[in-house]
Amino acid sequence: MPIHQRVTRIPWTTLLVAVLAALTTVLGACPGTARAATAQHGGKPPGESRPVYSYDRAVRESVWVDTGIDGDGDGRTDRVAVDIIRPREAAEQGRRVPVVMDASPYYACCGRGNESQLKTYDAQGNPVQFPLYYDNYFVPRGYAVALVDLTGTNRSDGCTDIGGRSDVQSARAVVDWLNGRAHGWSLRTGGHPVRAGWSTGAVGMIGKSYDGTIANAVAATGVRGLRTIVPIGGISSWYDYYFSQGAALYDGGPEQLSDTVESSAARGRCAAVRQRLVEGAPRNGDWTALWSARDYVRDAGRVRASVFAVHGLQDLNVRTKHFGQWWDALAAHGVERKVWLSTAGHVDPFDFRRAEWVDTLHRWFDHYLLGYDNGVQREPMADIERAPGRWTTDRVWPPRGTRTVSLYPEPGQALGVRPAPRGATAEFTDDPRRSETDWAAQIDRSTPDKAGFVTQPLPHDLRVSGSSAVRLTVTPSTESAHLSAVLVDVGPAVIRNYAARGEGIVTLADRDCWGSGNTGDTGCFLRTAPDTKRVGATVFSRGWADLGRGRALEPGRPYTMTLALAATDHVVPAGHRLALIVAGTDAGLVEPASTTPRLTVDLRGSGVRMPVAP
Repeated sequence: MPIHQRVTRIPWTTLLVAVLAALTTVLGACPGTARAATAQHGGKPPGESRPVYSYDRAVRESVWVDTGIDGDGDGRTDRVAVDIIRPREAAEQGRRVPVVMDASPYYACCGRGNESQLKTYDAQGNPVQFPLYYDNYFVPRGYAVALVDLTGTNRSDGCTDIGGRSDVQSARAVVDWLNGRAHGWSLRTGGHPVRAGWSTGAVGMIGKSYDGTIANAVAATGVRGLRTIVPIGGISSWYDYYFSQGAALYDGGPEQLSDTVESSAARGRCAAVRQRLVEGAPRNGDWTALWSARDYVRDAGRVRASVFAVHGLQDLNVRTKHFGQWWDALAAHGVERKVWLSTAGHVDPFDFRRAEWVDTLHRWFDHYLLGYDNGVQREPMADIERAPGRWTTDRVWPPRGTRTVSLYPEPGQALGVRPAPRGATAEFTDDPRRSETDWAAQIDRSTPDKAGFVTQPLPHDLRVSGSSAVRLTVTPSTESAHLSAVLVDVGPAVIRNYAARGEGIVTLADRDCWGSGNTGDTGCFLRTAPDTKRVGATVFSRGWADLGRGRALEPGRPYTMTLALAATDHVVPAGHRLALIVAGTDAGLVEPASTTPRLTVDLRGSGVRMPVAP
């Protein structure tokens, strides 16, 4: 596929010196599966799996796997429903196949993909439609696809506990069953034992949002047989989904999500579990045992699987902090990994880069699940979208040579390389009606709701790659205060319209087909195109915090804290300006504090540290 790569002709050290000098001047593999794959292709190492199996003749079955836990307290261990589709010819020939698995709570309540597809069944309860394209594309190529209903959802027993032990065990038990370590049954209650004798035991978990979160969580258990995960917009710590350094990101907690995804039958038996979610997740932002049990980052050292992560740099649902901290933890433990970063929001790559995505995913699964030596693991680690449809690559991410650069707010709304003089201050009053886009649009005007600081036009491109941090010393006028900090690229650009309904894509009226299909599951999906917007400024990294972390502040007393900004990879082009904005409530993205304080920023005690790449 074509790669649009920016060619830098200026050495990194020269570039860094030039940028800072200008600012100062202006401002101051698995062997077993490989052998099996070779045997299936006449003794020669294959290049890729091919669609040699019939989709129409595929085995379609449902199995209930025993999780080994009794989450709903009914006196028997919970069984989760697993709908499976696998090539019949492989079974007839005695060939075992690997498994692509998507464990989700959404197969009955909300649907999957851009068209919100649900699982469907015939009159006898046999699965008919498998949401998304995984079955249509991969089953003819010699894979099984298993779609798992998490506990308390659709046809499964138990209660959903929003990323907790029951959720995670729902999927881990299925990996164990596929490897002969857990029990499967033909019915939800009773029935006869079912073994996965057709499985090689090699499993790849994939999914977007909650599904990708479960993939992260199961990988963090270190379960054997899970060879790779592909989390798309996945959560890495549930505390960071609901709070940002103590500031509430939503007006409700995990019990609300539980109410959305649980089956009607589960609601009648799971009141106690929902109550534990309420009690364990207080709205004051305290870290509790509930959050510790749902923090997968701390267990990154247990991950055995390779990780192919996908995230939208403008994902305002599962913010990029989740990707950034997960990626850093995996890197620290030497986990083999790859990443795609788009400029869309909470969007599946099937809907923003379809052909390239399916091809790359195909080769990824072929390598890690079938053992093909196709070189995918030696390709550039990162694909990053720079503008709608324009992508670059990096051999490693963040790029080698990335360094931390510090900039400081100065009097007169300037952003420079030297700390402000002692006594210099700026003020703003929290206005919960105003958002980061409002602040950015008025960066050159002094407004009462923000403190904005901006460089002169940059002499060279400036690439911010990774997670930044803003240190602030502020004095509140009231007993509570929320803080927001954002980095802004000030200059004209055409971007994906990530704040619109499609979060950067528009759905078209015609379809294209991926793999095989039938009347019950066609394998054809509505095409998409970029939804673009011309802007004068782009917020590209953001962070929020409760200054008091749930405790009352002393009005008139200065407080110092560091706001962690979400991971990003953004190039501020030469001629554009870089801005740092500090404000209170970021409308629509963080809940307001109980008061609307005026805050005085001590500029001498404030600054931003950014990872700048060559």
